[in-house]
Amino acid sequence: MAAREFDYESTLEACARRDERAFQALYRQEAGQLLGLAISMLGRRDVAEDCLHDAFVRIWQHAARYRRELGSGRAWVHSILRYRVLNALRSGTRHIEMDDGFIERVLDDAPQAEAQALERSEQRLLRHCLQRLERPRRQPILLAFYRGLTHEQIAQRLSTPLGTIKGRIRAGLRALQECLQA
Repeated sequence: MAAREFDYESTLEACARRDERAFQALYRQEAGQLLGLAISMLGRRDVAEDCLHDAFVRIWQHAARYRRELGSGRAWVHSILRYRVLNALRSGTRHIEMDDGFIERVLDDAPQAEAQALERSEQRLLRHCLQRLERPRRQPILLAFYRGLTHEQIAQRLSTPLGTIKGRIRAGLRALQECLQA
């Protein structure tokens, strides 16, 4: 939607009423970015496509569970995909590649679907806020979100105490929230 912002909340509420046009609009709006995100987390397009399909089936089936007062519709949609991807990772669908350069490249070399989405103001703002975070706070957040690692796995990977990792993630998320609301 070029002329106005996409209304995720109303679209999800329409999906809850079984409005197929609303569901199609949501799919057109988010499928490209969600697929790019799933590919970046899983490293395999075929598995990412399966997760995307499963996520949209779940969105359609459970749209009535979305509650506007609990958060944004877009975040709800993304969380459904993220859970599907994390389940795929836990089931051993993909060996997690631990490339030290990944953390910096994720901000610089987003997949094409994500790069197109980054043109929208919301994604540009998020990227800006992530880049403003100091590396010790940014790195664990990116490992958790893009690689689906647990706090324990991040602590082990970064050779940092678990409590420190949890604190950095909390502080980083708080700083991101402040930056996004500014």
